[in-house]
Amino acid sequence: MPANNPTLELVTTLPTLPPRAPDSNKGDFGRILVVAGSRGMSGAAILCASAALRAGAGLVKVAVPADILPIVAAGNPCYMTVALTQDTEGRLAPSALVALVKLAEAHDVIAVGPGLGRSSELATLVGELVVKVPKPMVIDADGLNALVGQVEKLNDEAIPRIITPHPGEFARLLRIDTKTVQSQRRELAVEFARSQQCVVVLKGHGTIVTDGRRVYQNTTGNAGMAKGGTGDVLTGIMAALLGQRLPAFEAAQLGVYLHGLAGDLA
Repeated sequence: MPANNPTLELVTTLPTLPPRAPDSNKGDFGRILVVAGSRGMSGAAILCASAALRAGAGLVKVAVPADILPIVAAGNPCYMTVALTQDTEGRLAPSALVALVKLAEAHDVIAVGPGLGRSSELATLVGELVVKVPKPMVIDADGLNALVGQVEKLNDEAIPRIITPHPGEFARLLRIDTKTVQSQRRELAVEFARSQQCVVVLKGHGTIVTDGRRVYQNTTGNAGMAKGGTGDVLTGIMAALLGQRLPAFEAAQLGVYLHGLAGDLA
């Protein structure tokens, strides 16, 4: 797809959140369910859920494999936790799907992926979760790795979904090499967003945000953010903005801007 496609709108202005009414309550600002973590990667769940709280979510619940629940619960006193069944390696077990679908009913937005680990059973679980949960969703990290070979499950125009791959993860989704992704960042992101009817946040220097019709290139952030955990934080931020009723493209756009700005200030 040519980068100068005339149907593609280049967006440069940022969305804003409306002022909060004095009589607001926590239910007005989104109930976020974070599905994250596995043995050895409990920090991903903590970072993601804590970021959602800091970005203004009203209520956050973290669903994790049972073994790591005490670690995750101790990570922040302001979110709630729930233990799910796990496999022998400390990852979510296929049997956790029923509980996750039930939990999702009481939440406005689902963030899935940080620190989940990888297995064929997890790939099935994440694919089924995407199909069976008709809620706005942010999918990152191992949530994206789980969707390799089944990206068509994202394709539902009526349900806002944001995917947040780094170049390597995007290459796996497209089944091409990372070098090709980096040479055609905008074109490939736009084409994927159009074909799968989702919002793509292709991370990296000058992060690209697109819904296939509009594209925004982020101007904040720096090389000091190149470390494990920053993507988990971004996922939580965007989930919180979705919970505060921003549309998916705007939530992704403002999310990457604020995330990068926080890194610049740090």
